Amino acid sequence: MYIQNYALIDELELKFGSGMNAIVGETGAGKSILMGALGLTLGDRADSLVVTAGASKCVVEAKFEMSNSLKGFFDKNELDFDSTCILRRELTALGKSRAFVNDSPVSLQTMRELATQLADLHTQHETLELKGK
Repeated sequence: MYIQNYALIDELELKFGSGMNAIVGETGAGKSILMGALGLTLGDRADSLVVTAGASKCVVEAKFEMSNSLKGFFDKNELDFDSTCILRRELTALGKSRAFVNDSPVSLQTMRELATQLADLHTQHETLELKGK
C-alpha cells in the first residue's frame, strides 16, 4: 500500500502479509487514518478534507496478488489482467476523485465491485452489528 498526502501522512509505504492482517495500536496512533486510506482504494466515499493541507492532491494505492478466478471480471470490464492488481484513488483538494485499476480509469462502482473480491475490512464496532442479526 502506498499513501501520499493523506491527512497527516506525507508519504508512506506499507506491506501487508497474505491472509488476515490486523492494525492495532493505542488511541491516537493513526489506525483510523490507515483504514480511511485503505477504504479509498476499496471504493469508499472520498472527502477532500483528507488531502494534506497545502497539497494539490492525495494518492492512495493498494497492490493485490491476483487469482485467475477474477479474470472474468477483468474481461467483462475490459481491463488488463495481470498477476498483480493495483487499485489507485486520486483525490484533489477541490474534491475531484478519480479511480484506477492497473492504470486504467474506472468508475467507482467498478472499483467497489472488484474490491469486494479482494479485501474485507472489519472495524472496531462491527461486532456490535453482528449481535443483532
